[in-house]
Parts: sequence; structure tokens; C-alpha cells
Amino acid sequence: MSNLTNMYQVLTPAGELIEDVSGKLEEATMVKMYENMVLVRAFDRKSIHLQRQGRMGTYAPFEGQEASQVGSALALSAGDWLFPTYRDHAAAIVHGQSMARVFLYWMGHMEGSISPEGKNIMPPCVPIATQMVHAVGTAWASRLKQENHVSLAYFGDGASSEGDFHEALNFAGVFKAPTIFLCQNNGFAISVPFSQQTSSKTISQRGAAYDIPGVCVDGNDVFAVYLTVKAAIERGLAGHGPTLIEAVTYRYGAHTTADDPTKYREQELLTEEWRTKRDPIERLRTFLEKRGLWNEMKEAALNKQVAEQIEAALIQAESYPKSKPTDMFRHVYAEPTWMINEQEQELQQSKRERGETA
Repeated sequence: MSNLTNMYQVLTPAGELIEDVSGKLEEATMVKMYENMVLVRAFDRKSIHLQRQGRMGTYAPFEGQEASQVGSALALSAGDWLFPTYRDHAAAIVHGQSMARVFLYWMGHMEGSISPEGKNIMPPCVPIATQMVHAVGTAWASRLKQENHVSLAYFGDGASSEGDFHEALNFAGVFKAPTIFLCQNNGFAISVPFSQQTSSKTISQRGAAYDIPGVCVDGNDVFAVYLTVKAAIERGLAGHGPTLIEAVTYRYGAHTTADDPTKYREQELLTEEWRTKRDPIERLRTFLEKRGLWNEMKEAALNKQVAEQIEAALIQAESYPKSKPTDMFRHVYAEPTWMINEQEQELQQSKRERGETA
């Protein structure tokens, strides 16, 4: 994992500022950051419970990475493009996606991929790194159309080992596309530690090969992430091209609910260390309390509000009719190919043989 001593940091784990943020961060924004991080962590925990109860499919948790996602998403404007992976539902929610639709996605509904009106939020991308190239395309298109929009592509450390990573950086650098590449480096590409993926000390240093600025930030410092993304947006909109950001963080739980992290990392030791010393939410809460911006009464009110919001979203999502297996054949091609038709017919036949309705 990247060297913690070489990262850009604004808010220490003890909740102390090491950089003057006057004029850069309003107190209302700081509180909004905290409220959003509490919301998405509660959403993440609820989702894991739902999966364990059989009410949702396999789920990719993100607890521990809230600062990277919330801080970056809050830096965007309404019309900016968001390209999430399968783990960036926190960023999508902050940028305007409803929690009900995120639930629907993990319940197997196509409706879970629909972007809200007026927002450019792409569906979660499961193939590794492919969304990075797409983000360059939308950013370049925005530049050609003289729109004031950027594209933000999320990816993990494992994606930096894919060819799409290099193609996207090269393409964006050549065409000065206003793209922000945000890597959440949590130290493990599923089960492979960062040290076994690359001999590079950081992912951010790879930007130099494409003449793209690379910045390594403390991914658990929401202020550092927010300010870094803001600077990258300004740079992109000024015509100076893309920025590569590496946010060093740690995912507390499993890669997905189908994964057992104890097989490849010292789960209890590492998680306890990050929870007790570097947790992004506790760090910000400590800071806000010192400033007199937060207290126990506000915390209780927020927790109640968050629980009610999540429950309302869940009721809405579970009111949808169950997805049909045949839905998987829809929207694959503009016109179904013979192979798609044949596969659907085989499914229909097997269901009839089992006495099931299609």
C-alpha cells in the first residue's frame, strides 16, 4: 500500500487541521459531509443484513471508504458525469441517486440502473476498469460541446493492472479531456495485496508516464479528498486535462458478501487498526465537536432520520414486483441475435418442464 507519510492530508486522525481551510470549506459543507457519511455507512450495514436475510443478492460493501466517496462526490456539480464501480453506491447516492434505486440494483432489477432526471450517473460497472475509458469519452464530448462538465471515474487498485487503465490515461492526456481518475487504494485487489500487483510505490506516480498530474491523498480524510477533487475539476475545466488521484483507504469488510477476507489478510488486526486509528467518520465527528458544530443531541436526531430514510427507501424498493429471469435477455442488443433468442427459448422450455411460469 502507498506510504502513509507521503500523502496529502488536511484533517489528522485526531481531528486536528494541519492546513488552513478558510475560504475553501464552509462549516455547512463540513456538517453535510458528516451527515452523508453517517447515512451511507448505515445504508451499507443495512444492505449487508438484507443480503444475509435473503432479501437482496450478492452485495459489495464499502464501509471504511466513506470519506473517499462522499468527499469526491460532493465536489461535483449537478451536470458532471459519475462513473461508479460496483462498490461506489455511496458516491452515487451523494450525487443524486436514490437509495431505493440502489437497493433495486442489488435486488436484480434493471430499474436500479436508471439515472435520476438531470443527473449523469452511469450504472455500476462490474467489469474492471472499462468505465474509465467511457469516462474519457464523455469528458472529451463535453469539451467538444463546450459544456462546463467533468467526468469522474472511480476504480480500485486492482483496476490499475488492467489495460483499460493505461488506455484511458493515455487517451485523456492526448485529448486534454477533463477527467478525474479516482483510485480508492484499499490495499487488496480482492485477494492480491498491492505489493504483488506492481513494483510502483504508488498508483498516483503512474500519471507521469502520460504527463498527467498524480496526487496521493489520505482517502480517510474527507477534507483532503474534497479539496483535491475540487482542484482537479478546476484544472480540467480550464482546459489543462485530466488528473489521477490515489486515495489511500481501507475496506473494513469483505470484497463482497460472497468473499471471506480472512483467507488473504489479517482481518481482525488490520480492521481494528484502521477502525480505531483512522476511521473517516470518527475523525470528522471529533473535529466538528471541537468546533462546537456537533453534539450528542444532533447525533441522536441524525441517526433517527437516517434510519427512517433507509427504511422508507427499502419499503419502496421491496414494493417492486420480483424480476423475471427472462429480463436478462432484454437490452443486450438493439435487435436480439439468434443466440440470445435461442438461450431465452431454452430457459422458457426448462421452466415449462418444471411447471413454472415464464
